Amino acid sequence: MRNRELNGSFVFLIFSALLILGKAEIYIVTLEGEPVISYRGGVSGFEATAVDSDSDEKIDVTSELVISYAHHLEKRHDMLLDMLFDQGTYRKIYSYRHLINGFAVHLSPEQAEILGRAPGVKSVERDWKVRKLTTHTPQFLGLPTGVWPTGGGFDRAGEDIVIGFVDSGIYPHHPSFATHHSDPYGPVPKYRGKCEIDPNTKRDFCNGKIVGAQHFAEAAKAAGAFNPDIDFDSPLDGDGHGSHTAAIAAGNNGIPVRMHGFEFGRASGMAPRARIAVYKALYRIFGGFVADVVAAIDQAVHDGVDILNLSVGPNSPPATTKTTYLNPFDATLLSAVKAGVFVVQAAGNGGPFPKTLLSYSPWIATVAAAVDDRRYKNHLTLGNGKILAGICLSPATHANRTFTLVAANDVLLDSSAAKYSPSDCQRPEVLNKNLVQGNILLCGYSFNFVVGTASIKRVSETAKSLGAAGFVLAVENASPGTKFDPVPVGIPGILVTDVSKSTELIDYYNVSTPRDWTGRVKSFKAVGSIGEGLRPILHKSAPQVALFSARGPNIKDYSFQDADLLKPDILAPGSLIWAAWAPNGTDEPNYVGEGFAMISGTSMAAPHIAGIAALMKQKNPHWSPSAIKSALMTTSTTIDRAERPLQAQQYSGSETMSLVPATPFDYGSGHVNPRAALDPGLIFDAGYEDYLGFLCTTPGVDAHEISNYTNSPCNYTLGHPSNLNTPSIAISHLVGTQTVSRTVTNVAEEETYVITARMAPAIAIETNPPAMTLRPGASRKFSVTLTVRSVTGTYSFGEVLLKGSRGHKVRIPVVAMGYNR
Repeated sequence: MRNRELNGSFVFLIFSALLILGKAEIYIVTLEGEPVISYRGGVSGFEATAVDSDSDEKIDVTSELVISYAHHLEKRHDMLLDMLFDQGTYRKIYSYRHLINGFAVHLSPEQAEILGRAPGVKSVERDWKVRKLTTHTPQFLGLPTGVWPTGGGFDRAGEDIVIGFVDSGIYPHHPSFATHHSDPYGPVPKYRGKCEIDPNTKRDFCNGKIVGAQHFAEAAKAAGAFNPDIDFDSPLDGDGHGSHTAAIAAGNNGIPVRMHGFEFGRASGMAPRARIAVYKALYRIFGGFVADVVAAIDQAVHDGVDILNLSVGPNSPPATTKTTYLNPFDATLLSAVKAGVFVVQAAGNGGPFPKTLLSYSPWIATVAAAVDDRRYKNHLTLGNGKILAGICLSPATHANRTFTLVAANDVLLDSSAAKYSPSDCQRPEVLNKNLVQGNILLCGYSFNFVVGTASIKRVSETAKSLGAAGFVLAVENASPGTKFDPVPVGIPGILVTDVSKSTELIDYYNVSTPRDWTGRVKSFKAVGSIGEGLRPILHKSAPQVALFSARGPNIKDYSFQDADLLKPDILAPGSLIWAAWAPNGTDEPNYVGEGFAMISGTSMAAPHIAGIAALMKQKNPHWSPSAIKSALMTTSTTIDRAERPLQAQQYSGSETMSLVPATPFDYGSGHVNPRAALDPGLIFDAGYEDYLGFLCTTPGVDAHEISNYTNSPCNYTLGHPSNLNTPSIAISHLVGTQTVSRTVTNVAEEETYVITARMAPAIAIETNPPAMTLRPGASRKFSVTLTVRSVTGTYSFGEVLLKGSRGHKVRIPVVAMGYNR
């Protein structure tokens, strides 16, 4: 025993010395040799494991062939590290064998250099961090009447389709994931994921609805970022985000959303009968590490998920990769798509500024966020007759009565309390209950609310504990870009977000509140009443592109050069979305301890598309990922409920929000229309070889770098990246005339399509042929020719429309910028 302790100490000393020599970090290493997904034979003693990328057949990961070849790769990883370094001077974290051939390892920068020069090593990348891109929507999208009946009703919508969530875990006991009120779930033979055991309850996380639950934290632990007390060393959601996204995509139908004694409606996932597979790789405080996320994706595809939802994006560009499409994250997702998995990713929350997207690659469905038709409003009526608008999901003060207004700073127990930012109303113990009781407490919205150290929930709790009739939270100065969301509270309350209205409130209070020469209040004479803000107002000007939703143009490299590929791909609801929450989740301070949360982000938009894709996969089980993406895009809409062109929330000169005409850089092809997506008429299909061709044709992309990540040579080019067969056309540098081609495949009855196009005046557009007839299953090519008429220095927008004789409409957006040379 003593010797073992000494040996362990010796190893620790060596490792500590390495840390001093150069701080150990996590590196993702890729090696020569094919991963399981693309191995076609050639290694003595190991038969091919790849399947033809054009076939519907999936790799059988349980076969002896696959198991032995995967084991062979892992042995090679271990042998390489053992050959180069002494035991104890490094720590291998993961072996990646299925989608990429490589491993994640914790070692010093000096060792990483040695590793990079070793034979058979293709790339060594320092790991980088990722972050989260943080119920009415089934009705808004027309699912209950238009889509669910075609799949056998809500109780069969998404049956036997498995959606994998790489997120912050799940709270398995939530009613959105319960099975006791539904038909029994049978086994899903194609899915092979496992269920971890909760170390506290000793029960596993699965129940038939949840079919897999695993967590990935080895990189986070190696980096010293993981805290088991708050991050939970299990698939349990310690954040709330993962439970929320899973419920949006696949939560049970008709779950009452109750908070503070009020029912805000009934929540449902897009595909209520779909199964949930959890791959926890995100954590509350630090987000996550790419090494953990890649391991989670690799496992999910190995386990047999149909759809992968990623409400996650990189914090910053990877250090060593020049091309946005070529990094371990996107390369792994390319292999996932090759395996037949439909990958959905949130666009990012950096809007409304251009080039803020965090999802770049053509094999991924990139989702922007829309504001749907619900708006929550409330009002404060003052004693002088003025009515001030605000927000808060709250009951009203008693009808036909006004209440005295008392400011927090005027009801302090003693002057020493001033050091606690008392105007935030976060600490009831510093305020005088005798002066607050029965009155409306006036509080100030400070920077503490922006950074999350103060919350509206806590203001409500303070007011309630002091016996207040209600509270008002006034925003006196807002930093540009501050987003105010309504929050449910149990007592009357309102957040006055407009600074000018807050000034009116404060002026009225000061005029009505006499003070002595020291500034102390002699009597409180200001009065007011709070309206009811529990019910939404439905607007016809929906959907709109949300202010925070990341915008294009897409970029092809990290020097922000424009790409010849349109992103985002599609728009889906992502603002003020009600869904399940983990009671121990702390991602949103206003929902700590609650069972539901109403939050916003492209994180919320992505699972809408994942759930709708599950409905499409259920109806068309043999459709490829690109076919599903094409059907979603070509059937989307660019008009709102009032039959006007979509608008985007944007900043005007004074940094107040305004609405401007939206473009494909805001919404991609348009807002999702699930009913039409189930019957698109035509699809634009593309496979692994096409994506390789796109990479090999993109200017500035090194063929050697492509080979490093894909194990494939550049034998095939498209002539120009704009020729990739996507349901959109983007040409970032158009000189003179350029013709691009597209191929469509008929997935309906025989139909004749008339092809037309329109474009902004600076660029002429023509299509050829003018019409074509396609039999079921047939494919036909058409071309689109763009010619520069005038150079404006801005992008021109347009569209190509294929109108079918049986009523199908297939629309693809076109963006181009003209140059003289």
